[in-house]
Amino acid sequence: MIPLSRPDLGPEEERAVLEVLRSGMLAMGRRTQAFEEAWAAYCGVRHAILMSNGTVALEAALRAHGIGPGDEVITASFSFNATVSAILLTGARPVFVDVREDDFCIDPAEVDAAVTPRTRAIVPVHLYGLMADMDPLETVARRHGLLIVEDAAQAHGATYRGRKAGRFGTAMFSLYATKNLMTGEGGFATTDDDAVAGAIRLYRNHGMRVRYHHDALGSNFKPTDIAAAIGLAQLARLDERNERRRRNAARLTAGLAGYLVPRVPEGREHAWHQYTMRFPGERDPVAAALTERGIDTLIYYPIPIHRQAYLQAILPGAADQPLPVTDRLAAEVLSIPVRPNLTDEEVDAVIAAVREVAAPVAGAAGAAVATT
Repeated sequence: MIPLSRPDLGPEEERAVLEVLRSGMLAMGRRTQAFEEAWAAYCGVRHAILMSNGTVALEAALRAHGIGPGDEVITASFSFNATVSAILLTGARPVFVDVREDDFCIDPAEVDAAVTPRTRAIVPVHLYGLMADMDPLETVARRHGLLIVEDAAQAHGATYRGRKAGRFGTAMFSLYATKNLMTGEGGFATTDDDAVAGAIRLYRNHGMRVRYHHDALGSNFKPTDIAAAIGLAQLARLDERNERRRRNAARLTAGLAGYLVPRVPEGREHAWHQYTMRFPGERDPVAAALTERGIDTLIYYPIPIHRQAYLQAILPGAADQPLPVTDRLAAEVLSIPVRPNLTDEEVDAVIAAVREVAAPVAGAAGAAVATT
């Protein structure tokens, strides 16, 4: 089997973890501070706050901006559920808009049309490692006085017109084991706003600046130095691994000409967290056939968030909202291996298997629908 994902760990991570174990400082110590400083510098922001996972990092970022009951936050339904659960946990109401077929990301025109007097923020999702179209989103945000909080969970190192993910407002990154930058489990909130950073730090540590002096209501979302040590070792090779992902993606795209393969819009650099194709009307049989041939695949995401069962009790009627592109993509997308530790022979095997089990799509080359 050629796995879709496989953590890329080596002696650097082993040494880093062993050093932490021998130091006796396991929780939120010097390694945490070093990792935060390194990630802030990499993204080009003033603050990076390491947390126990990406979901709570997004929730904390929203809370730090005062998002809460009575507020509306516009976001995409075509994402992992954490995007919306973080909004809901603040007491705010998610407002779903459709995505575009040219990048699978939130449609700025739909965002503009969805703004109401209660709208406080936009949460664009940089899906699969490709950043959303940020220029028009920033224009919408300025016009209406809205915040932008980036869901950059999958976009480590991705850029939009030369600016890295995390540079367009407060942002969240996931450090889950399959991500381009990973610590096993963890997350970052990033911001240039000193007050927002301070509020996030308070929230992750029981509301404490000084031990046993609780200045605000908080929780326990602290990271470990073990995770930070792994992250520092991973960060040293992030650009190299992202470049290998881009090389693998280019090889896949060349070998799968005539299929609905992902494209990268001008001005954006893809981090290729996932290489996601579309198979209209045959996705599930194709996935089964690829599995039989030893090619691992996964569907990101088969059920849009607005159609999830739990959400119907919270937001009655959410599933009735017309999001035609979202629903179409959920029925067609399939991700195939693009991870950096693939060999050329494995990439070629993936190409051969896809070509064996799926028919090319007439007019697919260069088609607008053939994009992430």
